Amino acid sequence: MRKRTKRKVWSTQINPIAHAIAGARITEQTALDKLRLGELSALESMRMGKGTIEDWRLLTDMMNICETFGKNGIGAEALEDCRQAQESLYKSAKRYETTKRMGLDGLGIKALQNVFEWHDLQRVSVARSVYEDMIEKTRNYLRSHGKDVVEV
Repeated sequence: MRKRTKRKVWSTQINPIAHAIAGARITEQTALDKLRLGELSALESMRMGKGTIEDWRLLTDMMNICETFGKNGIGAEALEDCRQAQESLYKSAKRYETTKRMGLDGLGIKALQNVFEWHDLQRVSVARSVYEDMIEKTRNYLRSHGKDVVEV
């Protein structure tokens, strides 16, 4: 019996032109509002000292993506706030290991508020495809244990 190539059949459910247009557009307002709400909620929980590990993870992800944007020349001014936020989040994680309470100090709250504002400006200034590329770059950098990745 001869070997045969199994042809891959692509779904016709996706319109390639509409997909390309969606990638070139700025991210939809509803999706951005959902992201903002989650980030602000996590920040408020951490401010009140009632944060969870998920809140910490959400804020860390936001800070990491903002830092990636900055290192790639989009809002490089945010890097100092990212550094302060990273230090505060690291201290918060260490404190959680001993006290089982998640919270931030005053400098960390202010730094994360600034990071939130910077990151919001970054993500509304670029096309959705660029935003997704930055998320992927961040994910790959963390996965490869880059030189600046802090292990908690």
